[in-house]
Amino acid sequence: MKTVVFFGRAMLLELLLASVLGFVIYWFVSGDKEESLPLEDGWWGPGSRPVGLEDESIRPFKVETSDEEINVQLQVQDLHQRIDRIRLTPPLENSRFHYGFNSNYLKKILSYWRHEFDWKKQVEILNSYPHFKTKIEGLDIHFIHVKPPQVPPGRTPKPLLMVHGWPGSFFEFYKIIPLLTDPKSHGLSDEHIFEVICPSIPGYGFSQASSKKGFNSVSTARIFYKLMLRLGFQEFYIQGGDWGALVCTNMAQLVPSHVKGLHLNMALILRNHYTLTLLLGRRIGGLLGYTERDMELLYPFKEKVFYSLMRESGYMHIQATKPDSVGCALNDSPVGLAAYILEKFSTWTNSEFRDLEDGGLERKFSLQDLLTNIMIYWTTGSIVSSQRYYKENLGQGFMAHKHERLKVHVPTGFAAFPCEIMHVPEKWVRTKYPQLISYSYMPRGGHFAAFEEPELLARDICKFVGLVERQ
Repeated sequence: MKTVVFFGRAMLLELLLASVLGFVIYWFVSGDKEESLPLEDGWWGPGSRPVGLEDESIRPFKVETSDEEINVQLQVQDLHQRIDRIRLTPPLENSRFHYGFNSNYLKKILSYWRHEFDWKKQVEILNSYPHFKTKIEGLDIHFIHVKPPQVPPGRTPKPLLMVHGWPGSFFEFYKIIPLLTDPKSHGLSDEHIFEVICPSIPGYGFSQASSKKGFNSVSTARIFYKLMLRLGFQEFYIQGGDWGALVCTNMAQLVPSHVKGLHLNMALILRNHYTLTLLLGRRIGGLLGYTERDMELLYPFKEKVFYSLMRESGYMHIQATKPDSVGCALNDSPVGLAAYILEKFSTWTNSEFRDLEDGGLERKFSLQDLLTNIMIYWTTGSIVSSQRYYKENLGQGFMAHKHERLKVHVPTGFAAFPCEIMHVPEKWVRTKYPQLISYSYMPRGGHFAAFEEPELLARDICKFVGLVERQ
């Protein structure tokens, strides 16, 4: 009798193990099917969807400095008064940027913003590229559309959609655009010439925010696909980092036949069993297919992965749960807004910048450019709606969205910048993007690649496009 019980338990144990193993195999292998996301439709404007066809006209748009927005008599005065009334807390001794934005250095930025920063001049720079708006799914979508100044005979520019993230904006792309649309004038090869479209994610800057809950990256991807069709492009390249990487990924999942190629400088790889192998230690890494460069960027694991993510993800938890609470403070205080956003441009550019009194901000960026990005958020009052994007995309829990479980089956290129918040090895990228044809270890740069290292990113985009065109 005992023997029968023993064998019965052994059989149950084998069945249990087989079931677990089968589930694990299914979990990681089932995504190999070339499945796409359903395109669906949406309406995100206020109230009910009106009867009749949506106005599909494309209207020229200009960033203005009128009496209703920012002008020396009204909102500039209001901005200056708010800066003058600021109440700062002195930093702890020798704290540098370890507690967040250092208020001693913030004083320098506020002085520049108050006395030297010329918003009207920056508006002229913003208007140096053609801006447009068009209604899609009830929202007024803002975008810039830059065509090459000249195209060699017999050549056609390649349409390229570039999507920003948080806390950035379309302005991040201002320095890379001429390298892509007019490469020869900037010392680059003109083998590939692009026509660049940079939209603002709804709820960011000059794009209207959703009036309804649930507006996420898939909704954005669908709207940007409709934008490209409205502009007359049936096939196009797409590029993004941060939220832009997810939006572009979703576009490739929604309409793979329209996406000629997908280029990323960040990737969210959630369904990846390889991450567990990091716990086995650096010595085992080489046996598991990691390169020496991978191991340099991932180890020591506790510092470069675990502690780094803990340090840099607090904002994400706030914005993915109760974005409106902190948003009230940021939308009311330009100084608070600047400190909150600029801290990301410090430590996301290089985590070691937290050891510097000035956060290293001016090592890679000018205060003029940084404050222009801040002013896009401030003048449009869009910080709250931009933060809600985290709740819509992350607030439902881990692997809650279908796109997180699907692979991407379009030609993909990836630029791995060494100071990105977390390094993503090639083998990880390939689990989500099996048609990865280009993976580059970039020599320098961090999270805001187009803003920080426009030439490096432009060259890698061109390299990737060249590989796609030769396939």
